[in-house]
This record gives sequence, structure tokens and C-alpha cells, in this order.
Amino acid sequence: MSRVAKNPIKISKEVECAFSQGIFTAKGKLGQLDITVNSNFKIIIKEDEVSVTPVDSSINDPKWGTTRAIIANTINGVMNGFSKTLELNGTGYRASVSGSKLKLELGYSHDIIFDIPEGVKIECPKQNLIKLSSANKEKLGAAAAKIRSFRKPEPFKGKGIKYIDEYIFRKEGKKK
Repeated sequence: MSRVAKNPIKISKEVECAFSQGIFTAKGKLGQLDITVNSNFKIIIKEDEVSVTPVDSSINDPKWGTTRAIIANTINGVMNGFSKTLELNGTGYRASVSGSKLKLELGYSHDIIFDIPEGVKIECPKQNLIKLSSANKEKLGAAAAKIRSFRKPEPFKGKGIKYIDEYIFRKEGKKK
């Protein structure tokens, strides 16, 4: 039995929520997000809270807590938004944004051009910092992971792209 799923989600007056025909819609100051909800669950919207309940109460579906968390992230996303920061470590590593493309110079013989996904905003306050922000947590995480995959941090010198709060475990080099 999920304890997380039983908790209602508090919503502010700035967010409008609707549920019809299996689609949950949240509208706030940062935009509108639509989510398809599993047919095993129904969403009950009251004045200042949203709760997820199973259609058949005799079955404990393991997706109950996950569904509640996704809806909570959607409501939080349209109200506050999410952000991640990536840091480039290495000599000559730099990033720049031009239009809807992110240009990365990562020590390869060519520059990497990354198309910024729709719904994700990327800015580079410094040459070695990339700030991503979005209302959709899933798209934000996927975009950050894709950018990081171009040059993952290595354990000897720590060169590569890492999350700002990530710790890179360092290894000792060869000895004679």
C-alpha cells in the first residue's frame, strides 16, 4: 500500500487543473502541461488540492505513487519550473547559445551542435556554465543527460561535463 499516493497535492490559486477522458491538464504562469493518466486511476480536483485514487480500491497498483508524483511535478512545473546547471571542466571547453542551437567545443576535432528541445530554455552565463530551465521535468532531465553524454567526466583529471552539484571520485594515476 503506497503511503505517498494517499497524500493529496496542494495547489495554489495561480494554477488551474482539469481532468477529463484520462488527460490531466495543469495551467500556470509558466505554461500548460498535459499528461495522460493510466486508466486505473481517477483524479479528484477540489478547491485547493488534487488527489489520485484507484478506480478499483481492492487492487494495489504499484503505479499509484508514480502517478501521484508525476502529477505533483506537473503542478510544480507550471507554477515554479525546474532548472539544472551543467559545468564544463577542461582546457578549451566552452559552450555558447545561438538561436535554437547550443554550440559545444569539447576538445574534439569538430564542434558539437545540439538542437535545443521545445519547452527547454538554455542559457550560458559563462563559457563553462550551461543553465537549463523548463516546466517539464522529464524533458529537462533528458536534455541535461544528452548534453552531459557528449563528454562525461573522467576520474583522473575530472575533465568533461558534469552537473554543478555532482562529485567526481578521483583516481590516482599510474606509478613507476
